Amino acid sequence: MAALTIRNVDEALKQSLRLRAAQHGVSMEEARRILREALLRMPSSQPLGRRLRQRFAGVAQADFALPARRLPRTPPDWDAAP
Repeated sequence: MAALTIRNVDEALKQSLRLRAAQHGVSMEEARRILREALLRMPSSQPLGRRLRQRFAGVAQADFALPARRLPRTPPDWDAAP
């Protein structure tokens, strides 16, 4: 099993983690459990667009359409005389 070192952890965060671990009757094993649960809740490898579409499917309007894109404009020439 690999070891993980996390440097520069805020003291308040470390204290909160210790208190939470004590409440659950475990040592700093709580940090490992929190990391594991956070990673399990994350969507796997779905593309962002698909995740957003699924997330907002219930409130999105079916007739919504993106406006047509315009051709990119020519950037200003900042070196030109006024």
